Amino acid sequence: MSSKLLSFFSRWVTPNQLTLLRIFVVPILYGLIFFYQEDHLILLATWVLYVFACLTDYWDGVLARYQNNTSRLGKLLDPVADKILLASLMIALVEVDRAPGALVTLILMRELSITGLRAVAAAEGRVISANSGGKLKTFSQMFAVGFLMIHYPTLWLPCHEIGIILLWFATGVTLWTGWQYFREFYYESN
Repeated sequence: MSSKLLSFFSRWVTPNQLTLLRIFVVPILYGLIFFYQEDHLILLATWVLYVFACLTDYWDGVLARYQNNTSRLGKLLDPVADKILLASLMIALVEVDRAPGALVTLILMRELSITGLRAVAAAEGRVISANSGGKLKTFSQMFAVGFLMIHYPTLWLPCHEIGIILLWFATGVTLWTGWQYFREFYYESN
């Protein structure tokens, strides 16, 4: 983003507002996927809203650095907002038979396990920060959900099939990075 654009937005929007927006859009996306699963045009509009929600994950960080405004609330809400967005939509996709429940279950098990691990680490006065693998995990999940959301062939792309392949990839990355976090925690404890 250019500094003029950042300056304009920083007068009206805070990073935490963008993060909260990502959370508040979830029921809308969930409802659109669930109630309009057969309407290709509405699914495309839903996808556009979803992409906007995903981009707020990037924009809130840019804005926080520009404003030099990182808060404890923001550090807590940002990863939680990602998990709420992705987990909720994956569950919606399982409900409408667009995503395999087993893969979504494995992803959610890892997410809950790492959240628990971070809580244990925090109780010991340690911080487990996100790493580049965690960012790849989030991006791969976002892309998988996006393609599965569209579902129908679009622009000559078999969106459902691409989404399933990406979900398998995302599941592998998710489990791999989860194992890395546990390994790192275990070796630092000894």
